[in-house]
Amino acid sequence: MKAGFPRSTVRLVAGSQTGASQPHEEKGFWESLKEFFFPEEDRYTYAEGLRRGGYLITVSTADANYQRALDILDREGAVDIDQRAQTWRNEGWKGYSVGGMGAASAAFATGVKGASTSEQVVPVIEEELKVGKREMGHGRVRVRSYVLETPVSEQVKLKDERVHVERHAVDRPLRPGEASFQNRTIVAEETREEPVVSKDVRVKEEVVVRKDSQQRTQTVSDKVRRTEVKVEDERGNMVRPDTRRTG
Repeated sequence: MKAGFPRSTVRLVAGSQTGASQPHEEKGFWESLKEFFFPEEDRYTYAEGLRRGGYLITVSTADANYQRALDILDREGAVDIDQRAQTWRNEGWKGYSVGGMGAASAAFATGVKGASTSEQVVPVIEEELKVGKREMGHGRVRVRSYVLETPVSEQVKLKDERVHVERHAVDRPLRPGEASFQNRTIVAEETREEPVVSKDVRVKEEVVVRKDSQQRTQTVSDKVRRTEVKVEDERGNMVRPDTRRTG
């Protein structure tokens, strides 16, 4: 998708198209939210929003994309569910309560079985603890390299050669073997040494940045709630609880 979230990670739950849903539709809203990791009171509030014609959009993504997903939803007109729930309460909506949950479930059951039935359902609810994990930042280590220039100087000995021409007045006879009356050219070149600078790059130290990981075990403690149903039968009959487990 253009927003960067794969379509498989986005889920849409549509509410009632008329704003006045039937009991079987209300049960469908509640069932559609059972897979989400919501507290019971939040699930009850979202179900009410669906019943009133709203839409529920969820995105499964990494923590790093959390704020970007919120910005997109806010830009597209997402509502604050807490403020909306307060508005409903001001209009007479009772909100979440254990008794309210029972009444809602009873209404769902009545809608399925038909208007002529007198059966009522009292749900026995039990919370299960689900522990997940998320990655949190714990500080940074920044290693930065930069170039420094340091003035240096060294002494070097240089040699200069200079040519001198001198003429001396003499009066002597020609020595044996000396050439006489011939053309002769002598060339003498002056030289001068100049310093030549070159640089040799050498590695003097290495800084290694390494990250390792360790696993640790942490005990997470919390409380889970469940409802107990006590049946008082004045007729003398014993009603045993249903100990069957599902899931």
